[in-house]
Amino acid sequence: MDIFPSLGSAGAFSQSKVLAEAEQLAARLTLARAAIGQVIFGQANVIEESLITLLAGGHALLVGVPGLAKTRLVQTLGQVFGVDAKRVQFTPDLMPADILGSEVLEDSATGSRSFRFLPGPVFCQLLMADEINRASPRTQSALLQAMQEQRVSIAGHYHPLPRPFHVLATQNPIEQEGTYPLPEAQLDRFLLQIDVGYPDRDAERQMLLATTGALEEEAPRVFDGEELMAGQRLIRHIPVGESLVEAILTLVRAGRPESSSLDLVRRHVSWGPGPRAAQALMLAVRAKALLDGRLTPSLEDVMALAAPVLRHRMALGYTARSDGITIADVIRDLVATIA
Repeated sequence: MDIFPSLGSAGAFSQSKVLAEAEQLAARLTLARAAIGQVIFGQANVIEESLITLLAGGHALLVGVPGLAKTRLVQTLGQVFGVDAKRVQFTPDLMPADILGSEVLEDSATGSRSFRFLPGPVFCQLLMADEINRASPRTQSALLQAMQEQRVSIAGHYHPLPRPFHVLATQNPIEQEGTYPLPEAQLDRFLLQIDVGYPDRDAERQMLLATTGALEEEAPRVFDGEELMAGQRLIRHIPVGESLVEAILTLVRAGRPESSSLDLVRRHVSWGPGPRAAQALMLAVRAKALLDGRLTPSLEDVMALAAPVLRHRMALGYTARSDGITIADVIRDLVATIA
């Protein structure tokens, strides 16, 4: 059943009903967040940013040390949103065909030969690319077209991917031996970089008791794929004030060394965020507002999401290391320009 009827299957817009449907979506999102929280403990910010990513129709890069339930989070998101989830373990010997699929030559009963396409694991709705930076740049780039166009090209033929389609990739920030840095073009295709930290003591105690007993709780389904896409269409109709649009533009453009008025950016940033960062921030603040039960985003939403939107879209120069400057320092100064 379509829970947002005014949008329809083709995404037609009915302004008279969008308010009621936004409230209905916000209530369902509250249920979804609670369902995920039954399985993932002590990661409220991670859960929120993951939900923002899916609502905005984007992809996320989960960065954290092993053992912080990143894989479990992706599995739980698949259950809660009722989508087909698959996992690919990225390794140095992984080839593009292992992800995308390949064509095989088959002999028919009549003796004729023809090629048949065998789809790879990318043909799903929620793909977990585990330790994505362990694969070679050639294999990493196999996801570029899929993430941007939601289709893949094999032997000159286009194959559309299922809808919705999201990539949640994980990366270990402390173990760099045997890894390949993700190219800037691929980093820019991730809507958010979600930093996954350690849970506090109470959350870790709750997790310890819940995961070492005879039974582990499973999250219930709250959405299905069609309802998720309807929510994504609705998000794009949430109004954003002109002052907020200007704040987003000011924030993103201030991060580019060639046009920034900030001395810290001009001295220490090698390259800054492109237009896709502003697009990501515009969609993300709308999703965050609905998650918080509000129907319009605020300046505080922009400030809260500046770091997850920008930190993987900027690079520091060599002088930043000697001066002890970090990306977090730069983003803090950027946020101060709109505060």
